[in-house]
Amino acid sequence: MTFRKQERIVSKQLIETLFDKGDSQSLVAYPLRAIYTKTERRTDCAETQILISVPKKRFKHAVDRNRVKRQVRETYRKNKHLLSGHIGEDKQLLIAFVWLSDMHCPTTEVEKRIVSLLKKIASKA
Repeated sequence: MTFRKQERIVSKQLIETLFDKGDSQSLVAYPLRAIYTKTERRTDCAETQILISVPKKRFKHAVDRNRVKRQVRETYRKNKHLLSGHIGEDKQLLIAFVWLSDMHCPTTEVEKRIVSLLKKIASKA
């Protein structure tokens, strides 16, 4: 499985939908927070789209932020099958992963946390 461009949230309108509206829900599995919401599906988009945020406040150097984003992206790519079948035909799931820690974590730890978040989201979606 690959991580395609259609699976990224790039639209400012979708980002505003995710963060500004009151119907978004949030889950924490330290060092990650997942903010997610269901919306009406657009024609050219995947059924699940994600956004990965690693604040500059947590990691000052871009190489550190990029490493964390790479870990999260790869872990999501390997485990996105956990969400399939839990979203309706005409619905779309938007998820933002926000890094909360100022320390690096091993990839196995990141994978464990993301899998637990994806399972929780799938059960609530």
